[in-house]
Amino acid sequence: MWLNFLALLPATVLTVLLIAIAFLRFYDQTDFEFLGLVANPRQWSNGFTVAALLATLANFGVEWNRRNRETNRLAQEAQRRAEEEQRRTEEEQRRVREEQRRVAQERADESRRTEERERQIARTRIETRCRIAEIQFQLDPSDRNRRLLREALALLAEYGDLFS
Repeated sequence: MWLNFLALLPATVLTVLLIAIAFLRFYDQTDFEFLGLVANPRQWSNGFTVAALLATLANFGVEWNRRNRETNRLAQEAQRRAEEEQRRTEEEQRRVREEQRRVAQERADESRRTEERERQIARTRIETRCRIAEIQFQLDPSDRNRRLLREALALLAEYGDLFS
């Protein structure tokens, strides 16, 4: 509150000084009787002119400071908005990466399940082929069935790692 009041002070003093300078320079006691109380109006006018120049410099300093503070505030606000936007962008990118990671994991899991199903199907086919060859050989121990049983056993030996 005081800062706002003090910011108005140089401009107000400048206005009062300019009015006083005008009264002392352009009017005399015939226009305004109270000007007869001032002994040397020209010297007072010169003093007020110097004071007006100082008030102008003070006003310039106050305005300079106010504009710098405002520029600073605007820059900080823009930086805060940029940081917030960057944080939102990073958060969105993180969510996208997590979603991609989750989808990749689901694909990998599905791929593993598919491979396991295919291995199970291959295992079941080999076992079925071996059992059929064994049963056929038990029912009819012919050379043909013996050869089919040997082929099934060779297949079983070749792909034995499917069963472990």
